[in-house]
Amino acid sequence: MGTRALLIFDGDCGFCSRCARFAARRLPTGAEVKPWQRVDLAAYGVSPEQTAHEVVWVGTDGRIDGGAQAVARLLLDCGGVWKLPGLLLRVPPFRWVGHGLYRLVANNRYRLPGGSAACKVPTAE
Repeated sequence: MGTRALLIFDGDCGFCSRCARFAARRLPTGAEVKPWQRVDLAAYGVSPEQTAHEVVWVGTDGRIDGGAQAVARLLLDCGGVWKLPGLLLRVPPFRWVGHGLYRLVANNRYRLPGGSAACKVPTAE
């Protein structure tokens, strides 16, 4: 894969965009942070459905993580004080709690500051 990891987010969602800008500007990550609308998803083996559902991390080794595990990988990449919460998010029971909190936020992102109807996660019909 690439020489840098990649964090892919939903660029149509104001809340997601704010969070991604924060990560890119304030966290000491070496990863690229890009909206899925500007990424060749097929080249990374990521589906548009996954990026509509959650943030996605593509490691330099090609490994793909989504949701809370993508956040954990981002924090691990940052190192320093960020590494501890990243490690905790990788192991039970913190992994389970992280997943639940991530889903709660993701499913309600259209209600959060910067969110809009475009941010609503598609539901399975």
